[in-house]
Amino acid sequence: MADWSGWIGREETRIDRIDPGHLGRWLATLDRESAPDGTVPQGFHWCLCLPDAPTAALGSDGHPRRDNSAASFLPPLPQPRRMWASSKVEFIAPIRAGQTIERLSRVQAITEKSGGSGSLVFVDLAHETRGDGTLAVREMQTLVYRDAPPPGTPLAPPEPGESTFDPSDWDSVRMATPTEPLLLRYSALTFNSHRIHYDLPYAQHVEGYRGLVVHGPLTASLLLDLARRELDDNKLKSFAFRGVSPAICGEDLNLAMRSKDGGWELGAFASDGRQVMSASAA
Repeated sequence: MADWSGWIGREETRIDRIDPGHLGRWLATLDRESAPDGTVPQGFHWCLCLPDAPTAALGSDGHPRRDNSAASFLPPLPQPRRMWASSKVEFIAPIRAGQTIERLSRVQAITEKSGGSGSLVFVDLAHETRGDGTLAVREMQTLVYRDAPPPGTPLAPPEPGESTFDPSDWDSVRMATPTEPLLLRYSALTFNSHRIHYDLPYAQHVEGYRGLVVHGPLTASLLLDLARRELDDNKLKSFAFRGVSPAICGEDLNLAMRSKDGGWELGAFASDGRQVMSASAA
């Protein structure tokens, strides 16, 4: 493994402001209405304090290029495929429209592992988000970098099978179908130019996916919206999710929630029951 210890502890701070237009576009994207008390929905923080690399500084996958310079927050890992693997979020105080937002991000750990598809490198990022100086959200995010798929590898995930998702074990189930306009809008809201979300030939022929890939935080936001429907706005103190399998644009997602151990278990499932995301909340 290469020595990436020089990146451990590297920090960056970004500043943003929640303006009515930004929040209104997020609400419109997810067919939501604004909260009567002026707070923003849980999960909106993923649209704030975003990387703003110039277009000329983007790599072939659409992400900002990484190098050995002091200005590169993330290390120049050789693995070409990047995914948001998981997050553990603490909701400490509500964020409100009009607030100035500051996010401090720190590279917490870099770990290399071997998997069935080759080498994997996990990068743990610690984020603290403040609204007008008050700590609002604390998050541990894990990115995973993977090798390119070998030639002849079947596209992932497999085509839906003949089985179906069984809702009987869940307290609440809602179906959503992520469409191309939804993916486009969410990419715009998060300033995310990763090509797996909008460039079908690239997604299939370079990264090996069967179709356009639904953003992990978009699926997580749909699960947070399910929790909001059951519990009301800004009721969660914590939320953790892990991507299990890619969600594909245009295919139905079953969003499910049930009480468990004094909190809630949530999940997103394809039409045949294949799990896309696992999550928990309290």
